[in-house]
Amino acid sequence: MAYKSLADCVTDLEKHGHLIRIKEEVDPYLEMAAIHLRVYENNGPAILFEKIKGSPFPAISNLFGTLERSKFIFRDTLPKVQQLVSLRNDPMKALKNPFKYAGSAMSALSALPLKTPSAKNKFQKTTISALPQIVNWPMDGGPFVTMPQVYTEDVEKPGVLNANLGMYRIQLGGNDYIQDKEIGLHYQIHRGIGVHQSKANALGLPLKVSIFVGGPPSHPLAAVMPLPEGLSEMTFAGALGDRRFRYFYDDEGFCISADADFVITGTVHPNENKPEGPFGDHLGYYSLTHPFPLMKVHNVYHKKDAIWSFTVVGRPPQEDTSFGALIHEITGSAIPQEIHGLKEVHAVDTAGVHPLLFAIGSERYTPYLKDRKPQEILTIANHILGKNQLSLAKYVFISAREDNEDLSTHDVESFLTHILERIDLTKDLHFYTNTTIDTLDYSGDGLNSGSKVVIAAAGNKKRELGNHLPDELALPKKFNNPKVAMPGILVFEADKYLNSEKTAAEIALLNIELMGKDLDGFPLIVLADDSDFTAKNIDNLVWVTFTRSNPAADIYGVNDFIINKHWGCKGSLIIDARKKPHHAPELIKDVKTELLIDKMGEKGGSLEGII
Repeated sequence: MAYKSLADCVTDLEKHGHLIRIKEEVDPYLEMAAIHLRVYENNGPAILFEKIKGSPFPAISNLFGTLERSKFIFRDTLPKVQQLVSLRNDPMKALKNPFKYAGSAMSALSALPLKTPSAKNKFQKTTISALPQIVNWPMDGGPFVTMPQVYTEDVEKPGVLNANLGMYRIQLGGNDYIQDKEIGLHYQIHRGIGVHQSKANALGLPLKVSIFVGGPPSHPLAAVMPLPEGLSEMTFAGALGDRRFRYFYDDEGFCISADADFVITGTVHPNENKPEGPFGDHLGYYSLTHPFPLMKVHNVYHKKDAIWSFTVVGRPPQEDTSFGALIHEITGSAIPQEIHGLKEVHAVDTAGVHPLLFAIGSERYTPYLKDRKPQEILTIANHILGKNQLSLAKYVFISAREDNEDLSTHDVESFLTHILERIDLTKDLHFYTNTTIDTLDYSGDGLNSGSKVVIAAAGNKKRELGNHLPDELALPKKFNNPKVAMPGILVFEADKYLNSEKTAAEIALLNIELMGKDLDGFPLIVLADDSDFTAKNIDNLVWVTFTRSNPAADIYGVNDFIINKHWGCKGSLIIDARKKPHHAPELIKDVKTELLIDKMGEKGGSLEGII
C-alpha cells in the first residue's frame, strides 16, 4: 500500500482488524510499555493509545509486532523490493535478464527522493516536554524515543542521496539534560551517523541532526535495514512504500521529512557529551549510564493530527524480533552473496542477537580427505567477524554444509545438536582476545570490550549425545542440582560468583571430580545461578549461556591444555554463565503496573480477549 502517512496505515490496519484503540487515559510512565508487552506476548494487534497523560498527542505501538502484519502492511511492494536488493548485490542479473528486472530498475528510479518545499505549511511547532514521555522500565534514566529515524548528512558530500538514516535511541529528558533544550543520542562510532560526526569534528563544525518520528511505515524500516553499498535509505523507503521520500529544508538548513509526524532538529558539537541511560535494552538487561553525544535542540515540529510511534525493547522475543524477520524476508541471501562460501548466517534472537551467531559454510579445501575438518569454514568465520554488525558477535558456531545439506541455522536446538555431535574440543575452539563487543553487552571487562570465540565443527558424527543424567554423577560442594538442558548439555547450579580467583579454585575442584567420568555424551556444561530456570527450555538456555559469559574469561574445560598457544580440553567444555559483579542488572517488570494491566484484560476492559 502506498501510505501517505502513519494515519493512513492506522486506518488501513483498523479496517482489516489489525489494530485496537485504548480509549482511557494511560500513563506514559511504565503503563504504556506494560500494555504493549502484554499485547505483544499474546500475539496481539497494533495498539493506538488515544489519551496519554501529560501530552496532547496519541501514540501507536506494536505496528510490526508480527511478521504477518508487517507483510500485510507492505503487501503490494515486498516482491519488488526483494528484487531491488538482489539487483544491488548482483548487478549482472539485470544484464542477463533485462526484461525480468526492468521493473526493479524503474522502482529504484521512481523511488528517488522528491523535494517538496510547499510541505513547510503542514508543520506546527511544539516542545520536547509536550511529546509523550514514555518510560519503559523502572530503572530507565528518563523517557526515550524508541522508534526514531535519525537523519544526518556528510559535511563533505551534502545532500539527501549521501545522507544516513539510522535508528539510534534518543533520551528526551532526565539525567543532566536541560529540559526542552538538550537531548541525548546513543550510537556507536562505526554507524553512519558516527562517520558523519567524525568528519564534522575534524572540521570543527557542529553536525546537523534531524530526528523523524512516525511517517509511512516504510521509513522506520528503512532506518534499520542493512542496505547494500550505494542504496540509500531514502530511496529504499520510497521503493518499499511505493511513495517517494518527500523532504524540504527549514529556515535553519535542517532536512525535514515532509511525511513524518514529528521532527526534532538540533546540533551535535565536537566533544560535547553528557551521561545517557540507563535504558532497558534488547539483551534483556539495562545498558548503563555512559557519556554519549549531546544534541542541542533547535526546533520540534509536528503535523496536525500527528501520531507518536514507539516500541518497547527487552529480553527477546520483542517487536524488534519481528522487525528482524521482515528484514530477513527482504534481504534473503544478501550476506551469503557477499561472503564466498557462506550458505547462511543467523544472529540468534533469543540470545539478544549480537552475542551469538550460527553459520553454515562450504568445506571444500581438501575434498580428497575421507573425513572433513574445519578449514574453509574458519576463513568464512573470519569474514563474518569483519562484516558490519556481525562483527559484534561473541560466539560464532559454524558448520560445514556438506555434512548436512538440510541443516538450518534457524532451528536452534537442531543446529546445536549438529555441532555438539561433531565438535573436537582439542582443536575446534579459536579465540579472539582483547577485542570489541557490543556496547550494550556488559559480559566483558569494560564498555565495548571483551572477547570472541569461533567454534567450528566439520566432519563425521563423533558421539551420541546424552539425554539423561550420567550415573553416579558426584559434584563438589559448591555445585548442585544438575539438569539436562538438551541432549549433550548439562547445567550445574553454582554458588554465587565472587571473583575470578575464587572461580579458578572452584573450577579446579570440579575438574578433579569430572576428569575420570565418562561425559563424552555431554561435551558442554553450563554453570548457572539457577539450573531449573536455565534448563527449563532452549530459549532460557541460550539467553543465560551467551549473554552472561565472556568467552576468554568464562570458558573452561575438563582436562584443559595449551599447546603452541592453542587452548583446548580433553573433556567437557565448561561455560561459566553466572551473573558477575560487573554485569548490568536484568529487566524486571513493575508488579503494581502489571496488576493494572491484569484489570484491563478482565470482562469489559479494553484488553478483554487480547491478553
